[in-house]
Amino acid sequence: MSTNEREEGAVRWLTAEEERAWRAYRRMVIAVQTRTVQDLAAHGLSEPDYEVLSTLSERPDGTSTLHEQAAKMGWSRSRLSRHATRMEARDLIRRAPDPTDGRGCLLVLTETGWDTLREAAPTHLESVRRHFVDRLEPEELAALGRIAEKITEEE
Repeated sequence: MSTNEREEGAVRWLTAEEERAWRAYRRMVIAVQTRTVQDLAAHGLSEPDYEVLSTLSERPDGTSTLHEQAAKMGWSRSRLSRHATRMEARDLIRRAPDPTDGRGCLLVLTETGWDTLREAAPTHLESVRRHFVDRLEPEELAALGRIAEKITEEE
């Protein structure tokens, strides 16, 4: 609803400029995600697949708790657990008991997962460059990075 349809009361409606910025941001996110997802599909990976593989690869042992991974992705543990089941069926990851939490489990990157990530990473990086990084001037990229950090800070 735009400012033209503003009603009196406690609702803080967006100004025309705020609404323009919000809608532009949403279109940008959707466009970049859609394009990078299409490029990952060539490797048989979804965006969540790549997120799981790449974040596990950042860990020295390629392992994370399901709870930590779900929090990193902004997903519930049950949603990630269902997704992990599909990734396990493709031998990209395996689950192991969590020695510190009898109710939890560890997600472990398999050799197939490492190989798949090594094959997909150059495509993904080129896609991120083509659809995002290379379309911005260095100062625009720096400003966007600062904005993203500000918005993703814990309240």
